Amino acid sequence: MSILEYPNSCDCLVSLPPASRSPVVVFAKNSDRPSLEVQEVVYYGASAHPPGSKVMCTYIEVEQVPNTLAVLLSRPAWLWGAEMGANEMGVCIGNEAVWTKEAIEERDALLGMDLVRLALERAHSAKAAVHIIADLLGQYGQGGSCKEDPEPFMYHNTFLLCDRLEAYVLESAGPYWAAERMTEGALNISNQLSIGTSIWQEHPQLRSHALAQGWWNGTEEFNFKVVYSLKTQPVRMEAAKARYRAGQELLQRQQGHITAETMMQILRNKESGICMDSGGFRTTSSMVSVLPRCPHLPCVHLLTATPDPSRLETTDATIEL
Repeated sequence: MSILEYPNSCDCLVSLPPASRSPVVVFAKNSDRPSLEVQEVVYYGASAHPPGSKVMCTYIEVEQVPNTLAVLLSRPAWLWGAEMGANEMGVCIGNEAVWTKEAIEERDALLGMDLVRLALERAHSAKAAVHIIADLLGQYGQGGSCKEDPEPFMYHNTFLLCDRLEAYVLESAGPYWAAERMTEGALNISNQLSIGTSIWQEHPQLRSHALAQGWWNGTEEFNFKVVYSLKTQPVRMEAAKARYRAGQELLQRQQGHITAETMMQILRNKESGICMDSGGFRTTSSMVSVLPRCPHLPCVHLLTATPDPSRLETTDATIEL
């Protein structure tokens, strides 16, 4: 199966007050992966590390930090990183595959899933997590096959990051990236660039690189998704657009009333394609997190740890962290 034949997959959603019914941030994600792959829910406690330590990620080693936070992860069992997860500080992150004009280098580097785990282990806030991923992209790059079998499957990544107070979208094209910040409302991401002109921070050479490549003329307003998205969209990208629009609509219908249960229903929605139950890829795990604005209340994370959330009346695991 060629890369173009793989279905687009995965959706992330977040709601902040006043879109949320109560003073909480609600994070949600479906992890859509090869149908025979095992995805497991794991917990790693906070740890201290000696000076000069390194950590072996899926394909490469990176410098370790002195202290890592406790993390809850939903991860394909064969790799080091995670599709989604949370840490003890109330930070949640999920990633999505994306293809852009920037060529994908066929080399071992950090997977997007490695970046999710590294950021969760190191970030005390969603804002800090954005900077950590951006720094790691610049230092180590992203690359390597994202599935276990011998046929390579490679992509770049977008991320949805949130904590008790705010949320960020971080989208990448190779080493280049742009980030958008939100403090209220609800949004979703699928397998496409979504950041337009409302850029909060960006790679220092994001615009000059686009100018040098002839993707942007330097005079028009810079629109990240227009400049860096593929001009000719494969069929798989059209499916991502449909899921993205469906997710937007489902969130908009519930504006001001969004709860954990709302997010669960969206993750179970098969008509939109957000929930995949057949084919080479399927929804292998789902996660909904409730992050209260009050710092004295615990964050609650609900995970299926099993395929197809529409088959479950309740989650398999509910965890406070």
